[in-house]
Amino acid sequence: MRRTILFFFALGLSQFIWAQTLKYSNEFLNIGIGGRAMGMGSCVIASTNDVTSSYWNPAGLLQLKDNLQISGMHNEQFAGIARHDYGSVGFKLSDNSAAAISIIRLGVDGIPNTLYLMQDGQINYALIRSFSAVDYAFVGSYARSTKIEGLDIGGNVKIIRRVVGDFGGAWGFGIDASVKYTNNDWLFAFMARDITTTFNAWKYTMTEADKKQLLAAGNAIPTGGLELTLPRFTFGAARKFNLGSEKYTVLPEFNLDLTTDGQRNVLISSKYLNLDPRIGVEFGYNDFLFLRGGYSTLQRVMDFDGKKTLNGMPSIGVGIQLKKLAIDYALGNAFNQGLIGMNNIISLRLGINRKG
Repeated sequence: MRRTILFFFALGLSQFIWAQTLKYSNEFLNIGIGGRAMGMGSCVIASTNDVTSSYWNPAGLLQLKDNLQISGMHNEQFAGIARHDYGSVGFKLSDNSAAAISIIRLGVDGIPNTLYLMQDGQINYALIRSFSAVDYAFVGSYARSTKIEGLDIGGNVKIIRRVVGDFGGAWGFGIDASVKYTNNDWLFAFMARDITTTFNAWKYTMTEADKKQLLAAGNAIPTGGLELTLPRFTFGAARKFNLGSEKYTVLPEFNLDLTTDGQRNVLISSKYLNLDPRIGVEFGYNDFLFLRGGYSTLQRVMDFDGKKTLNGMPSIGVGIQLKKLAIDYALGNAFNQGLIGMNNIISLRLGINRKG
């Protein structure tokens, strides 16, 4: 039933994206990746220092501890209906530069196509066919140090492919830019996503029979158009502290998201600018075991009495570093009611160094 609803949602959404900006355009690129980051409430743009920096802050690629790092993630959302996967390879080009190649996929598979469910006024389940609604992003990242001590810069080039079964799809292109600054033990960062305004060019290839079925059900016929994604900015600050000895550490981080695509239900909301804070913390033992927590997505929720309360999304996680292999797990939306809202995120990261 839920997947049938998703089918009509996938087609209905297309009516609102022609040659205009959308508040949640390309939102699959804002979910986040990696068990460490997701366990900290997606609050890592200042402290990220491995291959996953290609997503969070490409300038962080310069802190790679290995010549080559490979990372992968699997995340199931909405009780396994949506599958969110990520893979990346990062490598040092020189002492002053690094690069990475990544792929992100978010897909709902096995959606029933119920356009032809009715035949001669009768329901015929044999006519149901399934399709997938899948979003892809192929990302190339580059980072380089500057002449200013402690200041690194980075950027992403994104190619986006979105597919809705055989009905239609879109190609898109976008650019991100970032800065990371280290001052003694303090880490500061700035990430600008879609700085040139990312676009998706949609095209639909529905058959005449499909169009007749849509019209018979009272739906409009989708047509091609241009979907625009406005810039999104994130500021971050972090610092690592020792707790009595170097074996025990704590790293708190604060991030602030700024969106410009219309009013959102966030902590500070307006038609022009929206501010969404998030906080994360990581406790470490001997650079081997890590416990993480975070709090993000602050929203005002109205209860049955008409009163609004401030609610957010907590997350927890754990990580283990085994020489060159890191295993990270996170539970998103950890304490909210309902198993459907929980996200189980597992990611692996492997470091490889040249011999000699």
